[in-house]
Amino acid sequence: MSASLYPHLLAPLDLGFVTLPNRVVMGSMHTGLEDRPEDFPKLAEYFAERARGQVGLIITGGIAPNMAGWTKPFAGKLTNGREVGRHRLITEAVHEAGGLVCMQVLHAGRYAYHPFAVAPSRIKAPISPFTPRSLTRFGIMRQVSAFARCAELARRAGYDGVEIMGSEGYFINEFIAARTNRRDDEWGGAYANRIRLAVEIVRRSREAVGPDFILVFRLSMLDLIEGGSSPEEVRLLGQEIEAAGATLINTGIGWHEARIPTIAAMVPRAAFTWVTRQLRGHVNLPLITSNRINDPGVAEAVLSRGDADLVSMARPLLADAEFVRKAAENRVDEINTCIACNQACLDHVFESKSASCLVNPRAARETELRYLPAPARRRIAVVGAGPAGLSCATVAAQRGHAVTLFEAAAEIGGQFRLAQRVPGKEEFAETLRYFARQIELTGVEARFGQRATAEELVGEAFDEIVVATGVEPRIPTIEGVSRPEVLSYVDVLTGRAVAGSRVAIIGAGGIGFDVAEYLAHPAQSGASFHEQWGIDVHGEHRGGLLPDAGDGLPSERRVYLLQRKATPPGRGLGKTTGWIHRTTLKRRGVQMLTGIEYQRIDEAGLHLSTPSGPRVLEVDHVVICAGQEKCDGLATELSQLGASVHVIGGALLAAELDAKRAIEEGARLAAGF
Repeated sequence: MSASLYPHLLAPLDLGFVTLPNRVVMGSMHTGLEDRPEDFPKLAEYFAERARGQVGLIITGGIAPNMAGWTKPFAGKLTNGREVGRHRLITEAVHEAGGLVCMQVLHAGRYAYHPFAVAPSRIKAPISPFTPRSLTRFGIMRQVSAFARCAELARRAGYDGVEIMGSEGYFINEFIAARTNRRDDEWGGAYANRIRLAVEIVRRSREAVGPDFILVFRLSMLDLIEGGSSPEEVRLLGQEIEAAGATLINTGIGWHEARIPTIAAMVPRAAFTWVTRQLRGHVNLPLITSNRINDPGVAEAVLSRGDADLVSMARPLLADAEFVRKAAENRVDEINTCIACNQACLDHVFESKSASCLVNPRAARETELRYLPAPARRRIAVVGAGPAGLSCATVAAQRGHAVTLFEAAAEIGGQFRLAQRVPGKEEFAETLRYFARQIELTGVEARFGQRATAEELVGEAFDEIVVATGVEPRIPTIEGVSRPEVLSYVDVLTGRAVAGSRVAIIGAGGIGFDVAEYLAHPAQSGASFHEQWGIDVHGEHRGGLLPDAGDGLPSERRVYLLQRKATPPGRGLGKTTGWIHRTTLKRRGVQMLTGIEYQRIDEAGLHLSTPSGPRVLEVDHVVICAGQEKCDGLATELSQLGASVHVIGGALLAAELDAKRAIEEGARLAAGF
C-alpha cells in the first residue's frame, strides 16, 4: 500500500477538533431513501459502505429543517426529537465503519414541489408549478430558527457536522440573488442585506451546536444565471460566512434552472475548479471544490495546483464505494468510474424514484443486491460481452462460479463501443476498461471471435447458460431503403461508412440524437467548453455569463433529424440531460422535423409527407436510427434443446439502448446463481 501517487488527495486535514483522514468529501446526493423512515436502514448501509471505502467525510442528501423547506411532500426532514432515532441508524453505522458524516440541511425555497413553498419574494421558479409565499420578517426569523434547531438535532443524532445548503438556487441562494429577492426591507435591496439570511443562519447554527462540530456552508460561487452574484460579492459572502463560524466552505456551481451543463458527461473533468481557486486567499477556511471530478489523478492535480483544499465527489462514490481505498492501494485500474450519465441517479431523483447508479446497480441497494460467495461452484456460460453480459459474467465469477464468456467480436463492449464514439460520451470507455480488468481479476474465461452455437453450449454441459446477445438495428419498410446511400447507425458510429455533407436521420430517439451529435460535431471547433457555452472565466459579468452566450457553433454538415410522432423531439431523453442534447443540436443547426411520414428514397433524396405538405430532402445519405430488434434466436434454440437458459439485456427487450437495465439485470441474475 502506497500513498505516493496521490500525496495531496490522501493527506489528512486537521480541523482543530477533528482530523479528516484524507481530502475526499462524499458530496450530497439525494437518493430518495431519506424520504421514507422505513428506508433508513438501507440508507445507513449505503453510507457505511462508503465509510469502509475510506471516504474522508460523508455529506448526506438534503434534509429539510421544516415542512416549508420540503423538496416535496413528506420528504426527509429533521424537526423534532422523535425523528432523531432514525438518523442515529446512519451515524452509528458510519462511525462503526470508521467514518465521519455530516447531514446536509436543505431548504428548497421556491424550488419546493408543494403548495407550502416560501421564498424571499413571490416569484415562481421555472422548475416548479407552485408559486411561493413571500415571507414576512417574522417568517424569516422562523426559518432561521428552524435551521439552527435542525443543526442542534443533527448533533443529538450523532452527526459530526452539518452542511448548510446555500447554493444551486435553493432558499438561501434565493435571498442572495437580486433576481429572486425583490424585498425592500433589511433582508433585501443592498447586497449586505441580501446575504444577511445566510450569515444569520450560520451564526445561529454555530451557537446551537457549539465549537467542536463541523459546519460546512455550500456557497454558490458561480450562479450561471442572469443577475447572479459577482466574484467580488462571492468573496464578501465567504468572509462573512467565515466570521459567522463556518468550518469549511463548499463550492456550488449553477442553479437548477441554469441553461448551462455543469455535471453532464460532456462537461470536461474538473471544469469548474478554477471558480474555487478564485476564493483562495480571501478566506482562511479550507475550501472544497466540486463538479466532474471522477478520477484520483484529476483530483490530485486539482489539489496539487492549489485550486482547493478538498475535493467533493458524489456520483463517483455511487459508482464505486471503494474509490478512495483503491486509490490508496494503487488499484486505480479497478475503480468503477462514474460516466456522468445521470440516468440512474439524478434522473431517478427528479422522477421521484430511488437513486442508484448505471454502472453500479448496488448503489443505494446494498441490503438487497448482495454479491455473497456462492454456496456451490457452478459452470456458467454467458453469451455476449455487451453491458448485460459483462455485468453477469463478472459478478458471477466474483461470487466463485466458473464463468465462460463468449463474444463473436474481437473485443468486449457491444453497444457501449458505439456509445463511446459519440462526442460527450467518451467516458463510456471507462466502463469497458473496468469490466476488462474485472474479467482478469475474477478469472472469467473469455472466448473472443467465437460465435457460440446452441449445440456447442449444450455439448459443454454448462449448469446455466445466459444469453446476452443484444440487439440489431431495425430496418423500417420504406421504398428504397436498400439503396447504397442508406446507412445504419452502426456503420456510421463504427466508421465503416462516412456520411456526406447533407444527411437525414430517420428516428429521433436516443440513438438518433447520438448520431446527430456525432455528425454535427465540429471537426475543428477551436473553442473551449466555457467559450462554447458562454461561461465568463474572467469574472467580468454577473452570474458568470457572457452576454453572447448561446450563439453556438454551426455544423459543417446539414443534418435533418426526423420523427414520425408530432410530439417535440427528444421527449424520452434523460430528465436532467435531455435539454442539453436538444440545445446542443439546435446550436449546431440541426433541423428537427416531426409528424413525418416516409414515402421513398431515390436518387433525388428522401421523400417525405410533412404536416405542411410533401417535401424532398436532397441529401447525400440517409441514416437509419429506427430502433432495434432483439437477437434472441440462440435462446430459442437452446430452449428447444432443453437447456437451462436465461435471457437478459437487449436480447430480452429491444427498447432504446438501456444500459442501466442491462447491467442491473446481469448483476441481479448473477447474484442469484
